[in-house]
Amino acid sequence: MADIKFEIKENLGIISESAKGWKKELNLISWNYKEAKYDIREWDSDHSKMGKGVTFNRDELIELRNILNSMEL
Repeated sequence: MADIKFEIKENLGIISESAKGWKKELNLISWNYKEAKYDIREWDSDHSKMGKGVTFNRDELIELRNILNSMEL
């Protein structure tokens, strides 16, 4: 399996933290030197290990925000 290169351009917030110290974060990340995307996934404390996540381009993130804003929580 090829190495995955990433650069966290901006940490936008921590959503939650597990008992083991992993944090679910929203970040702006460039994957394999491509245009940065919004990304939600779990990270260990020094960002050397990550869990599975989901990425969004700007338009997708705006649509997600609209969906969340329409929900009654």
